[in-house]
Amino acid sequence: MAQQPSEQRELDLVSKVELRIALVETQSKLESTLQTYLPPLLLKLASPYLTVRNKVISGVSRLPIPDQLALLPTLLVGLASNYRDSPAHAASLFYVLLKLLHSLTLPPRGSNDDVHLRTNFGFDENSEDAAFVALWLGKLLLFNVPRSTATRCGGLTTGDCDFLLLDGKKDVWQQDAGGLNLTETKVRAAKFLASGAFVDEERFLPALFASADPNSRLSDIGDDILKRASSAVPLEDSRFIEKLFDLYLGTRGNEGSLPAPISLQTKILALLCKSKTAVSFTAKSLQLIEEGLASGPANGETGTGGPVKQGLEAGKLRDQIFAYVTWLARISPSADIGAFGAALVQQLQDYIEMQHLESHGHASALSSRRYGYESIGLLAAACPSQLVLEPDLALLRWVFNALSSDSTGKETSISIEQALSSILGAFVTDLDAELQASIADLLLYHMKLSVGDVQGSGHAVVRSTRYVAVRFANRCLPFCNTTARWIDILALAGGSRELQEVVEEGSKGLDPHWHRILHNYKGTPVDFEKRRQASTKSRNADERKTERPSSVSPGAHEAPQHELVLPGFTDLVARFYGSDGPIPEMPLKARDTAALFCRSILMHQALGSEHAPPTIDADWDSKITALVASDQIARRSVRRYLKQATVSSSTLNLSLERFLHVLLVTLTEPVETYSSRSAECLLQILSLAPEATMSTSKAVIPLGAILSTDKELRITVSNLFGILGSRSQVAHSSVKDELSILVHKAALWEQAVGSEILQIHGAILATASWVSRMSYRGRPILDFDEYLRQLLQIILDILIRSHDSLLLEAATLSHAELTAFGVVDNEALPPPFSVSTVLKKLKERSQGGDEKAISALGYVGMRCTEMFSQDSTITDVLEILYSLYEVRQAEVQFAVGAALSCVAAGWRSDYMTGKLDIEGPLPSMPDRKETLQLILDRILTDASTTKPALRQASVIWLLCMVQYCGEFQEIRSNLRKCHMVFKRYLSDNVPINRETASRGLTLVYEKGDRNIKDDLVRDLVSSFTGNNTGLSGNVSDQTELFEPGALPTGDNQSITTYKDIMSLACEVGDPSLVYRFMSMASDNAIWSSRAAFGHFGLSSILSDSSVDGYLAQNPKIYPALYRYRFDPNTRVRSAMNEIWKALVKDPTATVDKYFDKLIEDLLKNIVAREWRVRQASCAAIADLVQGRPLERYEPYLHEIWTLTYKVCDDIKGSVREAAQSLARVLAGILTRNLENSSMKNAESMLKIVLPFLFSSSGLESTSQEIQLFSLSTLLDIIKSGNSKALRPHVPGIVGQLVALLSSFENEGINYIHLNSEKYGVTTQQIDDARLMGVKSSPIMEAIERCLDSLDTDSMAELQGTLENAIKTAVGLPSKLLDRNDTVSFAYATACGYLSRLASDAEILRLVHYCQEKLYFNSDDERHRVISSAAIYAVSKHATDRFNALAGAILPFVFVAKHDPSERTKTTFKSSWDENVGGSRGVLLYLVDIIDLSTQYLDSPRWSIKHTSAFAIAEAAESVGSGSSETDASILWPALKKAISGKTWEGKEKVLRALIKFAKNSRMLTVDRMADEMQEIMVRESKRKNPQYRQEALASFSEFVELRATKDLFTPVLEIVKPAIKDALDESEEMDIDTSSRELSSKSITELTLAHALSALLRSINPKCRATKDLIKALEESLVLINRVIADGGSRVVQDNIYDAEISVFKKLENVDVAMSEDLESILMQYCTNLLRSSSQVEQSRLKAAEVAVALSPLARKGSRLSGLLREQVAGLLAQERSVTVQRRLEQGMKSLELGGGGTGQLRR
Repeated sequence: MAQQPSEQRELDLVSKVELRIALVETQSKLESTLQTYLPPLLLKLASPYLTVRNKVISGVSRLPIPDQLALLPTLLVGLASNYRDSPAHAASLFYVLLKLLHSLTLPPRGSNDDVHLRTNFGFDENSEDAAFVALWLGKLLLFNVPRSTATRCGGLTTGDCDFLLLDGKKDVWQQDAGGLNLTETKVRAAKFLASGAFVDEERFLPALFASADPNSRLSDIGDDILKRASSAVPLEDSRFIEKLFDLYLGTRGNEGSLPAPISLQTKILALLCKSKTAVSFTAKSLQLIEEGLASGPANGETGTGGPVKQGLEAGKLRDQIFAYVTWLARISPSADIGAFGAALVQQLQDYIEMQHLESHGHASALSSRRYGYESIGLLAAACPSQLVLEPDLALLRWVFNALSSDSTGKETSISIEQALSSILGAFVTDLDAELQASIADLLLYHMKLSVGDVQGSGHAVVRSTRYVAVRFANRCLPFCNTTARWIDILALAGGSRELQEVVEEGSKGLDPHWHRILHNYKGTPVDFEKRRQASTKSRNADERKTERPSSVSPGAHEAPQHELVLPGFTDLVARFYGSDGPIPEMPLKARDTAALFCRSILMHQALGSEHAPPTIDADWDSKITALVASDQIARRSVRRYLKQATVSSSTLNLSLERFLHVLLVTLTEPVETYSSRSAECLLQILSLAPEATMSTSKAVIPLGAILSTDKELRITVSNLFGILGSRSQVAHSSVKDELSILVHKAALWEQAVGSEILQIHGAILATASWVSRMSYRGRPILDFDEYLRQLLQIILDILIRSHDSLLLEAATLSHAELTAFGVVDNEALPPPFSVSTVLKKLKERSQGGDEKAISALGYVGMRCTEMFSQDSTITDVLEILYSLYEVRQAEVQFAVGAALSCVAAGWRSDYMTGKLDIEGPLPSMPDRKETLQLILDRILTDASTTKPALRQASVIWLLCMVQYCGEFQEIRSNLRKCHMVFKRYLSDNVPINRETASRGLTLVYEKGDRNIKDDLVRDLVSSFTGNNTGLSGNVSDQTELFEPGALPTGDNQSITTYKDIMSLACEVGDPSLVYRFMSMASDNAIWSSRAAFGHFGLSSILSDSSVDGYLAQNPKIYPALYRYRFDPNTRVRSAMNEIWKALVKDPTATVDKYFDKLIEDLLKNIVAREWRVRQASCAAIADLVQGRPLERYEPYLHEIWTLTYKVCDDIKGSVREAAQSLARVLAGILTRNLENSSMKNAESMLKIVLPFLFSSSGLESTSQEIQLFSLSTLLDIIKSGNSKALRPHVPGIVGQLVALLSSFENEGINYIHLNSEKYGVTTQQIDDARLMGVKSSPIMEAIERCLDSLDTDSMAELQGTLENAIKTAVGLPSKLLDRNDTVSFAYATACGYLSRLASDAEILRLVHYCQEKLYFNSDDERHRVISSAAIYAVSKHATDRFNALAGAILPFVFVAKHDPSERTKTTFKSSWDENVGGSRGVLLYLVDIIDLSTQYLDSPRWSIKHTSAFAIAEAAESVGSGSSETDASILWPALKKAISGKTWEGKEKVLRALIKFAKNSRMLTVDRMADEMQEIMVRESKRKNPQYRQEALASFSEFVELRATKDLFTPVLEIVKPAIKDALDESEEMDIDTSSRELSSKSITELTLAHALSALLRSINPKCRATKDLIKALEESLVLINRVIADGGSRVVQDNIYDAEISVFKKLENVDVAMSEDLESILMQYCTNLLRSSSQVEQSRLKAAEVAVALSPLARKGSRLSGLLREQVAGLLAQERSVTVQRRLEQGMKSLELGGGGTGQLRR
């Protein structure tokens, strides 16, 4: 009570101030008074008394709205300073501001008023106040009234909440206590922020808060502001970013703010993920992530507003947190990540492990789990040195274990693999030996894991990690790491059970070429053994004692990163097989792989010991095999290398011994484990190794391998048996038993069947190999002659007598081998065999294509003496070989050529390279002096024959002789003749002949001396010039290397590889290139085989170093060769690419050096005469310009575009395609440069390209293809271009594009338009399709993008351009009332868009035009449709402006939406429905609607007249039951006028509206108005139109019920009697067909009768009639009813009678009328009619039962009536089947039983 005086005193003060303000008389005094008293008055808003605060608010509210709003500038100015001086005062003023916002009507966005709003509020001069208001409006959007115990909420401190609560007064936000509605106030505040009063920088944060609000009214506004204010976001402002962090995390302390709501946190994180500055807030970032990954509340204040990380929103937040982690990993410097990375990774690991335990199967949890793994991978990749490359590799082990044991699904495993892929990036630097060892051990551990194993951590293995382990081994460890290579071998050892991807990765890991490409190694691969030696010399004694991990080769880490270091052979052997002791177990399928890899490394080291090692490329392994097998120099290098290793007793020797021992041991194991590939490795090494190799081993090949079922293995081990068994270290006794078994088994060849033949095959080969090697070594042993005799006997027996192909093969090979080594003298064969017999058999087999028999013939001939008599053996051999030309197989002819070289040169033939597989000189053989020359002469002679078979054989033989005997003088002296033959064959029509000649020319050029080379060049020149001096033979420019038609060009012509090479040589000016490149043009499959590759050495020219020197002096070859690389023909292109690869060692440097020459040559040839040149030039330019800076080719850019577009219209289809492809490349380069380049580059490119595109070479070209591509390019430029660079060109571009809208229209549309009747479509449908096409056209999209980039200056220029385009462009009419509806609607839509910018007066002018000119005063129905479209366009596209002028527009819309035209009505209805909510909205515009409708009821146009009447009718129906007298007084005159006049279609709607209006209003209580309405109803009911009359009678029936104080029976009877008579008369006439929308005449008759009788019965008013008159009315009604029923009344009629009877009986029940006998009698007649219901449908029977119920209260007053009704009801009940009807009848029966009989009064 002590406070009461103070409260009263404050109330008195407020009252006095209000009185003083109220007494002011002038405006100036009011302003002065307000300045004086308003501030202290507003301060009272901070009063502790609710009554005082409400009085202040009430006082302000009592001011007129304009006066209230006029206070705003006064209120806002200085608000920020007020806050600094007195927060309470500022809070009060801010609250008043919020109150006034509810009355503030904001102008349409973007209007002039909106633009000036900032100035009007004084914010332009007081930006501090604007920022303050925006700040607190934003805090208001975050604000929620705290609970009773809370003092703060999310994002707001305690002080913020106190400010918004006016120091703790929660009732200020309680609407029932006089406060504001918080939700509505927030919406008002958001709209205020969206206005022009604030700039983007001020409203961005508040908009962010609004966008995160769950209320869509707020979030929509916030999202809209954010879209427009995105450019104003200061994402790199540290203060702004810190503010975002504080909002997200909250500020600590009891007074600090709580963390923001989860939805807002998600929005904030999305911003932080775009800020580079954000990553510098390390501590806050870690806190954010830690709290975000927690599952509980983000703070300790449970229930105080802190967000709880659960549910769908929490899932979105966690996803965004992981996105932020990704951003941190991408943007943060490595040093920063190193500082916080470990802690962050640990958090993520803990989260994954915790989350796995808590929610194993939840979808959102699994998603977060996957994000966690991926984030760990990114962080590890960003800072590998501290997170991954640690000694124990903890993180890497953890991720590997997760991959193997995480059982949460396939998608999770994919994320883990992705994390591991990211971690792979950590290994781009060299790793020290210890780290390499740790990684290798980890990977090897996971290679050995199998699904189901239990790891040391206790987790079961659910997923194989082998693939990832192999990938890491290949990418993280150097190629020289032997454990990594062992992992690759284990991957290949899996076989069919292994995943294909694991096998492929393992295969790649053993390929040094793949490693070189993967790691981008430069320079020559390092010879590891040499590096080891150099490293060893430089190492001091202590370093030499340092122990190295076994998996890392010594010195490996010393190799610079840019070098590929191959593993050392000794380290491989130690890793794979161990240094000594038992051989480690190895999977069966890994043995071959390991052996082959070790062999290749050994051979590489050996070949590189004296010369440059083989080039490491895709064929590295194949090249090594071919070199070792067929190249004498290479074999000598390997021999010396292995011999030196053996002599020096080095580590290499020990490793070699170990390796060979292992390979040999594999052949002593069970038969099923034999490996032919391992045996091949052993054979290849032993064939080159000195005899001292394996000196400690006395082992020989076991019989099991020799007698194996594997043919390749048998052949290989048979050779090994001969090499090993013939060594001096092996005593004869060691092999004697095996030899005895083998000879014995071979002797049983005649009885052998099945697998025994296979064993005999091996036995013969092994024995022959041993005998031949023993003979060569000259080792005298006991019984050697006996072994030889037995073996020779068996071999010759099989050759002569056997028919088994396998035995014959063994005999042939053995005989050839014995002959070659001189063991057998064919002139002295044991009887009964002779050399002629052997030759005959070999000839037979040779003629069948047996290459082994052909080789045997060569070996026989090489052992023959040079005696060329007719019956000499050598002559026989040669004749047999010559005769084999008839065998039409190229492979056979190459075998014949090799055999001829053997006969001519013996062991000195290069073909015999590799045949001598033991250490020693060449075996002796007869002298040769004339044989080679004779053979060469014969071949040269045969080459001139016309026999096709002999021609082909001769050229192949000649090639073999040059290849294998090229070093002999006989060949050298005949090189000119060989050249002549080869050149002549270049024009042969057989492909193999041409290719053989091509290869032969290359060999001739290589083997000739300088004089010969010069002569050959001169001869070639003469061949081109036609001056055939010197050598004969002719090659023209039409010489073909391929068969005509094999390489079609598409125009019935063919091309050849030889011509292309000739052209290249001519362009360069030095034809000698033909000889250098000829072999590269060959593409027959035979040259691709491994054997041919080794024999013919196709790589020899490619490695010719002199070519580089030649090209250095002839650089003009590069342009021509570069172009030929893109020739249309695949084979030509392939050949030229091979030439390019061979000649150009550094393509990038070469192209850069000769770029100008290349581009100039291509631009010159892009329009050359030959189509192939044009097509190749297009492809070459595309390749040349891609990936190069613009500055490099900018001088040529315009010419490139011009010529490209010219060729796009080429006569040749493939050339056009190539040109279009080039154009696409240029367009892609252009768009990428516009996206990424500097402003200068963008402007320079646009200045060149845009004028070209708009020129006659582009869009105005006569070629449709060029037009379309120019348009496509232009659209790409617009989509990707820099808006600033594009802006100066926009006006011109838009004008051109507008014109193109019609010119690029599909021609088919015009055709359909002209033939619309034929195809059954209307012009309107076609035009609509056109419009839809324009709207969805990429051209329209481009125009819209151009418009988005405009500024004020360019907009002014565009206006003129656009107007001109609209007026001049074909197909673009320029008026709203165009005769084309589609065009009109397009302009109507444009009016809607323009309304956004138009003033109110201009919009009203448009509306007036649509209303008066187009709608009400136009005779054309189309005009009304256009009017509807224009109004709807304004409503849709300028909604704010439409709503602002709704009072002037919507009345017209309401009236027009009743138009009889469906199109017009629908469009106007859409405009109304989208802007007015609910039917009661009509009341807002009722006066205007009625005025407008009434005005046009007198229109001479019936459609307008009817529309107005319908509008009045709906307005009357819409007012509802709550209509006021004022509304009724407005509507009644309009309704009377609308319903006056004659009948017209739809008039019944107005009549029904009249009845509804009568029900809802109180007009019937006014006698005058009731009488007027009765007069109207009587008049309308008398209308003669049948359709309308039945509607009028229905309305009349309702009307008579409304007049409870009047009896209208008499006037109704006067209307009904003739109506019933007419109806009954009409029913006798024939019914006629009517439209589906109209009622049939029968239906009309039924409805007329039904409504007439209903109106008649309902018009009986017992209150207003005496009993006598009442009885008379009932009798007259019954007469008419019976007449109608007797005439066959329908169900409709009967149901209406029942309803009316119920109404009458209820009226009788409610009045006091004596139940006289007459009244009872007439009621009994009504009761009798109920019997008719038994035959009616259920619905009618139910109505009859309800009549009985209504009659039962009356029946209780009369015994006769009661008895009759009871009898009737009982009878009906007995017959009734429906339960529903039964219940109603039972209700009537019960009602009867409640009363007794007798006469009485009817009670109310």
